[in-house]
Amino acid sequence: MDIKKVLTIAGSDSSGGAGIQADIKTITMHGMYAMSVITALTAQNTVAVNGIMNVPAGFTAKQFDAVFTDIFPDSVKIGMVSDRITIEIISYKLRQYKPPYIVLDPVMVSTSGCRLISEEAQEVLISELMPLAYLITPNISEAEVICGMPINNLCDMRRSARMIFEKIGVSVLIKGGHMEGDAVDVLCYGGKLKDFVSKRVDNPNTHGTGCTLSAAIACNLAAGCPLDKSVEKAKEYLTGALNAKLDLGRGSGPLNHMYKLM
Repeated sequence: MDIKKVLTIAGSDSSGGAGIQADIKTITMHGMYAMSVITALTAQNTVAVNGIMNVPAGFTAKQFDAVFTDIFPDSVKIGMVSDRITIEIISYKLRQYKPPYIVLDPVMVSTSGCRLISEEAQEVLISELMPLAYLITPNISEAEVICGMPINNLCDMRRSARMIFEKIGVSVLIKGGHMEGDAVDVLCYGGKLKDFVSKRVDNPNTHGTGCTLSAAIACNLAAGCPLDKSVEKAKEYLTGALNAKLDLGRGSGPLNHMYKLM
């Protein structure tokens, strides 16, 4: 049986709605084999992050070696990496093993504008790790940090996508889920722009949507889909998960990752 293998590099979410747990659920629902390199432990739920404990960089390297020397992944998804030394270790290991596809979700700024990474680590993330990616998937706040311009509308999203593509040298998908109106994401690849428009789903349970989208893109790339088709299929998967409207907790609730692909 030929099954595709996807590695997620991210932090653990104790509530199960985002991070490593969201990625593993998404990869599994795509019929693929999920592996993990855990970069941090978090005490969090859908309402707040109450604590973060980074995994020592040396142990992160051991996790990399354990995976790549035994079950080589067809694609890699990277999420939360908040420590400078860890980012440097991940960059080194990716250059060493050279996986075919790397999807980087740069967790730097929350949608409420809160900084989730130190400025030192942020600089290393942009200068060392982002250029190794096949695709980066910043939200609006993160894209503003990378390109250095405010983003207030769709025209700004398109302009900033081109700026990031030219600055980093890799494809970029700017997620516009928190803009007004329809949910529009903008992809810049090969110097071309493409908008992905979907109707906004009335669902307050959105914890883990960014993790799920990037993990789904990594799955589609592992399956051999072109980049634009990978994004399109991932958006469809995310919309299906949101439309399922599972509500488990007292807070905003986690996204239902158990959406079954047809």
